[in-house]
Amino acid sequence: MPRVRAQRPDGPLPPREIVAFDERWRVAHAFGTGTPGWLVLMPRRHVTAVAELTDAEAAALGSWQVRLSRALHAVTGCGKTYIAQFAEAEGFSHVHFHIVPRADDLPDDLRGPRVFALLGRAPEEDVGETRRDELALALRRHL
Repeated sequence: MPRVRAQRPDGPLPPREIVAFDERWRVAHAFGTGTPGWLVLMPRRHVTAVAELTDAEAAALGSWQVRLSRALHAVTGCGKTYIAQFAEAEGFSHVHFHIVPRADDLPDDLRGPRVFALLGRAPEEDVGETRRDELALALRRHL
């Protein structure tokens, strides 16, 4: 397993934009959500469909998903995580995986695919930049 780095070699980004990365994948905290710890896992090269992933990218994908789920459990106390990939929204056709911490007390009407109702929220409902940075740093410690 490659060492997970927390800073890009080509310049600094805030922790929320680069929770961690390796040579193939980068993890960021999602914006536009009131769900602390909603992560986005994306390949570092442009890919528009999962079938375009290289064998090496595909092999690392599963490990990233499990490790991020474990870190979210440790940091947020979530009971489980949801993992989804669509890459259909306007401006977001790049393959990316949503790793969503599902709290035990999440209402039934927001469980499963309905959790996406919590994305695209108004700015006042968003997890703020400072909190996203704090979560990113906490998650790094568990990766």
